[in-house]
Amino acid sequence: MEKNWYAIHTYSGYENKVKTNLEKRVGTMGMEDKIFRVLVPEEEETEIKNGKKKTVKKKFYPGYVLAEMVMTDDSWYVVRNTPGVTGFVGSSGHGTKPTSLLPDEIDFVLKRMGINEKAPKVDFELKENVQVTDGPFSGFTGTIEHIDADKQKVKVHVNMFGRETPVELEFPQIEKL
Repeated sequence: MEKNWYAIHTYSGYENKVKTNLEKRVGTMGMEDKIFRVLVPEEEETEIKNGKKKTVKKKFYPGYVLAEMVMTDDSWYVVRNTPGVTGFVGSSGHGTKPTSLLPDEIDFVLKRMGINEKAPKVDFELKENVQVTDGPFSGFTGTIEHIDADKQKVKVHVNMFGRETPVELEFPQIEKL
């Protein structure tokens, strides 16, 4: 079963309550393997009130909550019957399964919320020669021996004092030769 993101329509102003209620229901009804993350699409904004700067969270899709879930009859039922939920976006009437959000749609929302889902594209290859552009080894050249895309790090063998020395660097610290 594939997990996807779905938009859930709620009564306006009930988004956080729906998130809390749904997360509680996931626990009490043992749906942790079907319903994963519940998000209220919001971003931080700076407001100035009475001459004081204040950071507040503003909902950019009021009346909606997003859920990452595997759509089954059970998970659909749990979400649908959570207090404050009026339905799923993209389902036509009762009993029909809703349409999941497209990857571009959820990427846009997550980026706007400051959540980076996808690791940036790795533009380096093993055994590739690179120049170190930042840090204590700046100016050295070396060969990539290991790439950790999740952590955005590479192990580069740099030639120092006539011998190969393994150095761990972050992607922004190197560039292709």
